[in-house]
Amino acid sequence: MSRSALFILILVSSILSARGWAPAEPKPIALTNVTVIDATGAPPAPRMTVIVARGTIASIGKTGEIPVPPDAQVVDAAGKFLIPGLWDMHVHWYNERYLPLFTANGVTGVRQMWGMPMHHAWRARQRDGLLIGPRQSIASPIVDGPKPFWPGSVVVHNETEARAAVADAKNAGADFVKVYGFLPRDAYVAIADESKKRGIPFAGHVPYAIRASEASDAGQKSIEHLTGIQLEASAREAELRNELNQAAAAPEPTAAVLALSSRQAKTMLETFDVKKADDLYKRFAKNHTWQCPTLNVLHAMAYLDDREFTADPRLKYMPPAIRTQWDPQNDFRLKNRTAEDWAIRKNLYQQQLQIIAPMRRAGVEFLAGTDALNPFCFPGFSLHDELARLVAAGLTPMEALQAATRNPARYLGTIGAFGTIEKGKTADLVMLDADPLADIHNTTRIAGVMVGGRYFAKAALDGMLAGLDALGRASR
Repeated sequence: MSRSALFILILVSSILSARGWAPAEPKPIALTNVTVIDATGAPPAPRMTVIVARGTIASIGKTGEIPVPPDAQVVDAAGKFLIPGLWDMHVHWYNERYLPLFTANGVTGVRQMWGMPMHHAWRARQRDGLLIGPRQSIASPIVDGPKPFWPGSVVVHNETEARAAVADAKNAGADFVKVYGFLPRDAYVAIADESKKRGIPFAGHVPYAIRASEASDAGQKSIEHLTGIQLEASAREAELRNELNQAAAAPEPTAAVLALSSRQAKTMLETFDVKKADDLYKRFAKNHTWQCPTLNVLHAMAYLDDREFTADPRLKYMPPAIRTQWDPQNDFRLKNRTAEDWAIRKNLYQQQLQIIAPMRRAGVEFLAGTDALNPFCFPGFSLHDELARLVAAGLTPMEALQAATRNPARYLGTIGAFGTIEKGKTADLVMLDADPLADIHNTTRIAGVMVGGRYFAKAALDGMLAGLDALGRASR
């Protein structure tokens, strides 16, 4: 039997045999005696009953005060907490067999940041109920400059090619255009203009030729990884930007920028100007420029030299090729780093943590994203790490929870159907054994997950993980 067939057999058997799995049709489901944290910002509502029928939330009310359909499957959730399904708003994932890792961790939606035809095929099969996995918002392929950072990117040299790239993305069904660091200034400006004309958002990195404030003014919907913020907040911004633009124009720009990065990071740390930073945050808030800081990947890229960090037991769920890829010696971005470089990166990460709270106080809005597929950014699991890092950085547990529930729905324009627990919304829900507002780490204590009204109890979720663990063992 092939490994793929073995995996399918294990996964299907574990799900279907697990007690607690229920189809969305035709039986309604009643979750009773549960504490509802609806993610609107309202306080928790204890002893509630949530009725789900035909994939949507049919009614919500106090247990004993609303009728339960006589044919409903009743799930007694006494002592448990119900939150909306979680979204990871920055992933790169291309392995269909491992999609259940998202579901098993309560991640019911993702934003794919390098869209490919496979993602659109997955979405079609998900709509037909033929594939278990998260809902998807799908980017275009990465759009970058003449010598892109990543091979396979859409290459644009000028305004004409930039406008064509936007048109191609729209025609291919992408939900947004993904922009990257080496885009020339005129090409970036053209993307912003063409995106507005065609009604398709653009998001991603702030290119080296553009200030973060300019990206915000141009309408970039979200900025990933806090790119451009510490540079613009530096008292020596002009000098640093000139160096960076020269590196980006070098014959081998990727190598030149990487060689410059540690020295520039040290200077940015030493010259951070709080007033410049505050002015930038106000600009973001005014323009509604969302931030997806991806603290998980920023932390990983600073701590991959720490053997305690890399001895992560969740590695057992990753395919061998990914485990090999995650070794810093196999990553062109990292293999030449010195001990001093690693130390600088750790300090830079600490500063990145410190800018989250003042941004939030200024009114900047946040999305939770992990950059899954980058080193030690695990699909599903790491979204919970991201929530914990957001709280450590200064968000309240409710704000962090909203960054993975209500805010993604607002950002995507789907708040009418997703993001909170309210009557009439799609039944994407996560049941927890403990209160996440008391301790955000409690989002990991998952007792059940509902996707579009299909309920997977703890046994079914454990079965998914067991199947993936077995696949990992079989592939070694």
